Amino acid sequence: MTSRVTFVSPATSPSLRRARFYDGDSIDDTGTGRASAGAGSLSVPARVVVSPSARCRQTASALGLDGGETLELAGLDVGRWRGRTLEAVAAAEPEAVAHWLTDPCSAPHGGESVQVLCERVSRWLEGAGASEGRVLAVVEPEVVRAAITQALDLPAAVFWRLDVPPLTVTELSGRAGRWNLQLGRPLAVPDVG
Repeated sequence: MTSRVTFVSPATSPSLRRARFYDGDSIDDTGTGRASAGAGSLSVPARVVVSPSARCRQTASALGLDGGETLELAGLDVGRWRGRTLEAVAAAEPEAVAHWLTDPCSAPHGGESVQVLCERVSRWLEGAGASEGRVLAVVEPEVVRAAITQALDLPAAVFWRLDVPPLTVTELSGRAGRWNLQLGRPLAVPDVG
């Protein structure tokens, strides 16, 4: 049996546009328009799951998808850095940010480390790989990064070197615990002002 998991990253939001750690904001009008234009462009899944964040729920809704929130697919918990820009945090805590970006086991913000996120997503991916049918997951960009590192058995240090633009599709397919990757194709949507 071949398992297929299609990840869709959320539409743009103010925090995403400003390189601000996610703080629960909604997708913006441009993001809503682009996601709505992409409704119906994805293969019909057997199951839809969504990261428990406003922007992922809203992206799924704009795409015409109805899925249940899955806690294992929550975005990276950045603790006290939530809502702040990376630039502001780096200015205030340069050593902490440098350590966090180079050591996947580091969590100077008091949240979770990249390694913990990767392990959490890996557990979910194992279960998805054992289920039949196509799974479509609207998830935070860092969840896509974690899934890729785990599926390809890459070191967690590669995590920050993977770029996941808004409203892109990353697909994993495989069997017997071995995954193949098709990454970063944009949704088939026209430009919306």
